[in-house]
Amino acid sequence: MTDAHLEAAPVWARADTFAPAPAGWGWMDMKQRAHPCDSLEALATAMLDERNRAILLVWTPDAPRLCLPEEIAGLSAAMAMARERWTREDLDTAVYRLRWFGLLLASFAAIAFYNGMHASPQFAARPGQLLDFLARLAFASKALLGSTALGLALLMFVVFGFIPWYQARKRRAELATWSAEAASIRIPALRFETWLELQRAPVALVLLGLMCLVGLAQLLPGDSIATAGLVKKAYLHGEGWRLFTAPFLHGNLVHFLMNMAALTYLGKRLEVFARWPHLPMVFLFAAVVGGAASARLVSATSVGASGGLMGWLGFLIVFETLHSKLVPRTARRRLMAGVLFTAIIGVLGYRFIDNAAHLGGLLAGMTYAAIVFPKSASPKRPASTLTDRLAGAGALGVLGVAAGLAVWRIAGV
Repeated sequence: MTDAHLEAAPVWARADTFAPAPAGWGWMDMKQRAHPCDSLEALATAMLDERNRAILLVWTPDAPRLCLPEEIAGLSAAMAMARERWTREDLDTAVYRLRWFGLLLASFAAIAFYNGMHASPQFAARPGQLLDFLARLAFASKALLGSTALGLALLMFVVFGFIPWYQARKRRAELATWSAEAASIRIPALRFETWLELQRAPVALVLLGLMCLVGLAQLLPGDSIATAGLVKKAYLHGEGWRLFTAPFLHGNLVHFLMNMAALTYLGKRLEVFARWPHLPMVFLFAAVVGGAASARLVSATSVGASGGLMGWLGFLIVFETLHSKLVPRTARRRLMAGVLFTAIIGVLGYRFIDNAAHLGGLLAGMTYAAIVFPKSASPKRPASTLTDRLAGAGALGVLGVAAGLAVWRIAGV
């Protein structure tokens, strides 16, 4: 393939996307370890082995470079059998989790309702007044709807139970229409996700390290959220530094893990395609805008990286729309699904989720991308300028200082 042909395709779709293939047959796992084998039949057998589910790429004597299993015609039958087993196992696991998180949700609902029914006499209009059953039922229903614990249980049910079950069920249903031709249509999206998986994003890892550092500091004795979180009254009375430290704090382990998962994926995608300087700049800008919006619209104390992460999400939606040839359309739809998912979570957890920070961060990221990047028909990734790199280094420095300040405040040094 000529250089002109290579330049006409995005980096993940080129013939030289993946590394040169070793001799013979074999496959590479998710940790990029090579597993040679002696024939195409042995390669197909490896795909059917339940221990080898994490096959990332394969190679054959006919292919000069590593490629997807879906791109090898002789592996179609093995792929169909493996896909049938994978989707069945995924659905079984999802059903198991759905039942347990459903049981957890039902338990919290029963406890909240029971407490409401037995507490209602204490809130009677007059001392000694006995409430009838309907009045107690109404009081218990209000207690049920106002329970923070039940809201958290519902949030966990949706995130860790219902959504994985729905996705597994959908993949299982799609299996009925699976064919070699259908698989070939999915190859661009699969190449994109596989290539992205293999890329390195050192600046995103630096930000992840800062988050973990502050997370460890939160384990120290004391109220870290009151000390370094976005306490609205303190912020509005002059403690503006809280706008920068709050994004590094999290309310609990689930909050932290969900945000770190989003940081890892969105951060890599942004750093790889838009280049590293924009990663800290967008995060800082979106986190500050989201925090400022929260300070004016929400009275409760706020913590978490969600404002900055929503900024990344909004940035990627606009950036990838402006550079429509840079990523496959199905990959862009995944970002929109992220917005919908966040909106659903925001509605379900409105009592303890800062929707103002989410929306402010999302709009900030979208605005940043619309202003900084012009529309482009080129499949090439935009190059960073010296100005970009200097500004990016400055933003990363500010984030580093903010994380250090958060640890210093928490530790009470």
